[in-house]
Amino acid sequence: QIRLVESGGGSVQAGGSLRLSCAGTGYYGSRYCMGWFRQTPGKEREAVATVCPGARSVKTYYADSAKGRFIVSQDDAKSSLFLQMSSLKPEDSAMYYCAADEYLGYIPVRPSDFINWGQGTQVTVSS
Repeated sequence: QIRLVESGGGSVQAGGSLRLSCAGTGYYGSRYCMGWFRQTPGKEREAVATVCPGARSVKTYYADSAKGRFIVSQDDAKSSLFLQMSSLKPEDSAMYYCAADEYLGYIPVRPSDFINWGQGTQVTVSS
């Protein structure tokens, strides 16, 4: 059974940084894509960053809102996922979720592309 547990959320002032972590168990990490999504009340869940295995290096996707400010990474076993967030803005406030699913040859960026989800960790950025 795949289990994903997020941590690292919290409250920070605008311009600050946070590092989210997602510990995954129950799957062979090198065959899976992992991603960070976020959601605010009343809005759809949206992709923040996704990482998938590649022949020579991992393949990554960043939402436009994350480019230049967030960095997604994994541990060597590819079972843990991290999101280093810098220059945080109030609009980054959301529940952040970790997701994982088997790599099918493309980088998944939609919530429906993932079956396995963590419980989420709240990020609040104050102005």
